[in-house]
Amino acid sequence: MATTRTDAPRRLRALALATILLALPVSAPLQTAIAAGVEELNAIVAVVNDDVIVNSELQREVATIIPELRARGTPIPPDKVLNKQVLERVISKRLQAQRAKQLGIKVDDATLTTTMTSIASRNKITLEELRATLESGGTRFEDFREDTRSQMIDAQLQRQEVLNTITVTEPEIDRFLEKESGRLVERTEVRLQHILIAFPDGASADQIQKAQAKAAGLVRQLRGGADFAKLAIANSDGQQALDGGDLGWFKIAEAPTLVAESARTLGKGEVSDALRSQGGFHIVKVTDIKGTESEAVTQTHARHILVRTNEVLSDDDAKTRLAQLRLRIVGGDDFATLARSHSDDTGSALKGGDLGWVNPGDTVPDFEQAMTALAPNEISAPFKTSFGWHIVQVLERRQADTTAEVLRQKAKDAIRQRKAREATELWLRRLRDEAYVEIRLDTEAD
Repeated sequence: MATTRTDAPRRLRALALATILLALPVSAPLQTAIAAGVEELNAIVAVVNDDVIVNSELQREVATIIPELRARGTPIPPDKVLNKQVLERVISKRLQAQRAKQLGIKVDDATLTTTMTSIASRNKITLEELRATLESGGTRFEDFREDTRSQMIDAQLQRQEVLNTITVTEPEIDRFLEKESGRLVERTEVRLQHILIAFPDGASADQIQKAQAKAAGLVRQLRGGADFAKLAIANSDGQQALDGGDLGWFKIAEAPTLVAESARTLGKGEVSDALRSQGGFHIVKVTDIKGTESEAVTQTHARHILVRTNEVLSDDDAKTRLAQLRLRIVGGDDFATLARSHSDDTGSALKGGDLGWVNPGDTVPDFEQAMTALAPNEISAPFKTSFGWHIVQVLERRQADTTAEVLRQKAKDAIRQRKAREATELWLRRLRDEAYVEIRLDTEAD
């Protein structure tokens, strides 16, 4: 059976260590124990097409999952349950790696180093400081590096196989905005209604179960269209029961901790699941939302001339050429005519270099910074971006209310993300169904 390239060196080192240890003058029981330990680490726990997963690989993955579960406050399941769940994750990763290899998807060392440097930069440290931080926490830098490479390959694979096939239509956006536009508004305040189904201090398991069942039943009624205020008056143990459970308006940052997530994420009119606290089960409804109703941005009408560098044209040459063009424009030559003749941006050159109305974030940061620094009709000195060398002229500026446009884009992004999650899940299941997978791990509960 073929083994993975990543695990082969580790297996060889383990076998070499076993050979050395077994050659020492130790007792027979100790020799047996050492050999058994090496054999267990290298036992095959799954076959995935023409590849294998060994126990040492599974246990490394388990060791990374346990701290994540603890950090989230999630109870750690029994070993066999945890091993089974983690093994499925490892199998999914292996299937994606195999598919990426078939399609020739790779991440070279230079690209990986750039990404690693970016990760360090986002954490305001150097790459060497990232290495030191990881290794001081018990994580080998090379393991982190290869895991990052694997994630980048998976992202490219999913983009190619799934995400690039997703489309969002205008009618879908219209329907989303009709029902769920409240989710997209930048919330400042929410109005909440509340039902509490309490249980006493030191409640028995039976009392807690009955309270939970009652709360779950109320949630079903509310989601079926029942009137929240009537159910609150009839059932709630909260102080606002006689007010129909109305808690009034809360600033988002001041919403009670227990319901903070619901306050941020529920749509207008939606009801939460039953949320448990020390004193009972809580049901929350978001009855109204206040937020940013308009989004005014400063738009800039600009035009530019781009000169790209190449094997023949150096940075100095491009900068000098643009400086000369700028002098001609300042001296009275027509910007649009020179842009048509000299700009390497073919799209805007046909329009005399005109970029139209530009929103913040529409251009790369270096270009936006240079453009923002100009007064209307002013022409910049030559400057460089990732596209080449530019001069830019600001023609005019205006304040524009882009709320509708921004909401439609947010709706489109939300629909795409929803479709992406569903499509990716289906694609991963199909990968699994079409593969040969043999589980050799003992997953039966004791």
